[in-house]
Amino acid sequence: MDLFDHDRRFLDRIDRVMHDAAARAGDRWGCGPGRTDCCIGPFPIHLLDARRLLRGLDALRRVDPERAAAIAGRASEAAGSLREGFPGDAAAGVLDDDDDAQQAYFTRHETLPCPALDPASGRCELYAARPWTCRTFGPPIRIGGEDLPACPFCFAPCSAEETEALRVEPDPEGLEDALVDRLERDEGVAGETIIAFALLGMPRRGSE
Repeated sequence: MDLFDHDRRFLDRIDRVMHDAAARAGDRWGCGPGRTDCCIGPFPIHLLDARRLLRGLDALRRVDPERAAAIAGRASEAAGSLREGFPGDAAAGVLDDDDDAQQAYFTRHETLPCPALDPASGRCELYAARPWTCRTFGPPIRIGGEDLPACPFCFAPCSAEETEALRVEPDPEGLEDALVDRLERDEGVAGETIIAFALLGMPRRGSE
């Protein structure tokens, strides 16, 4: 089976888990179309996220080239400012492993909207191809044994006991890591990038 067929099945399962988590949260959950707080500021994404986004953009280009061109234009414009001080190989689009440098970089650009965000509608133009972080951010979750907090913008605060009762573990088997490892071996490219660079075809092998 093609890797992206595996990815689609994996994402279908993750989306069901997160949908059920939001339903269980009830009126504590306040996310929806037009709620863009989490769509501002860059963050790291892995190679599978990057290639999925690029495939999503290519699919949109076939049915609505004007919208796709607008996304590509926003990505190119954002990349112009994001290259300066990029903590890693800017030509290859690969972040390095310096957490402090990454955090400082992301903080400097924390007001920059995601290129996939339609500024007119407040909706993600590549929602079906959105990265793992975008899919799982919201309810309290557990990833790789680490408990992560709920989104402060769309999940109402609750007690520690309630938080634990509502916590979900979307990928207990670590299937995401396995898919990323397979893709990195297939492409000979490793490391994380950001959405603007991903929409320009990064990461790529080495500096040009």
